[in-house]
Amino acid sequence: MRIGIPKEIKVHEYRVGLTPAGIKELAAHGHELFVETNAGLKIGFSNEDYQAAGATICNSAEEVWQQGQMIIKVKEPQPDETKKLTENHLLFTYLHLAAAESLTNDLLNSGSTAIAYETITDQYHRLPLLAPMSEVAGRMSVQAGAHCLEISQQGRGVLLGGVPGVKPGKVVILGGGVVGTNAAQMALGLGADTTIFDKSPDRLRELDAQFHGQLKTQYSTSDNVFSAITEADLVIGAVLIPGAAAPKLVSREDLKKMQNGSVIVDVAIDQGGCFETSRATTHQEPTFIEEGIVHYCVANMPGAVARTSTLALTNATLPYILRLANHDWKEVLRQDSNFANGLNIHNGKIYCPGVATAFNRDALPIDQL
Repeated sequence: MRIGIPKEIKVHEYRVGLTPAGIKELAAHGHELFVETNAGLKIGFSNEDYQAAGATICNSAEEVWQQGQMIIKVKEPQPDETKKLTENHLLFTYLHLAAAESLTNDLLNSGSTAIAYETITDQYHRLPLLAPMSEVAGRMSVQAGAHCLEISQQGRGVLLGGVPGVKPGKVVILGGGVVGTNAAQMALGLGADTTIFDKSPDRLRELDAQFHGQLKTQYSTSDNVFSAITEADLVIGAVLIPGAAAPKLVSREDLKKMQNGSVIVDVAIDQGGCFETSRATTHQEPTFIEEGIVHYCVANMPGAVARTSTLALTNATLPYILRLANHDWKEVLRQDSNFANGLNIHNGKIYCPGVATAFNRDALPIDQL
């Protein structure tokens, strides 16, 4: 198969779809690899590294999209990229379509096949290709939030860990999944007073055991969440419904009761965000103020640590890329229902129920592929 890896063009996005090591594995299976020039240069992967691994370096994005049958990316295709998609393309990347109707329509109109990393599941109902970026984003959320709390960032001027004689800052985490767990690890590591919310009593028990009672756990109800955020210095939105739009857990009216200068980090922004006042931002302009609250809503948080993120992502995606490249992709999905959950769009039709529900449409079952 001919596989194309274009350079990412989203603002301040320096991750790349595959490392040279990933290229080498695919080349060993007889596949042709086409990498856009300087695609990984910012994170230490030179054109020479990719060539040594077996790739052909293309001087333009157009050449990559023309040569590639399967296109491997990190972020959702930008408007200039969707114009290059045809019915002959198999796109494998993060998509987050439930919060992006315009992109969904562009993909439908292209006739291409789009498989999303974030909706593929495993036998334990986990999200194996979302997990590595969720780990990065969860850890970064506390790092970013701590910075936003500084006076120079219009924050409250609170040090999360406190100092002897001064109580630590309060961190509230909404969601006990991969993002929330990693955020809790970082917040506790800084010495913050940390509380995590989830709707699963079993998950709360697991978290209590995992953190040996250091982490405060609470069952998520609107009253409990409201009470906690009014006292919090940092609130992290870490709620995920696979493939669907994130639920809005905090309203604008709730925000008005929070402490002025406190910080919200909405890690769920890729799926629309879990705060009513959230809107996607970039690394170039990461924050804005609403109701006196600093909002950090960067839609590609792991892009700030692009080398670590690219290495982690390739580790997760490479086995799936190999399966798609080595076999007929339709047969692969028909035989593996977990992998099939990743199919969002094919031939102008929606196959992901979460995406279809977001836009009041119907999703086709995989047996109609």
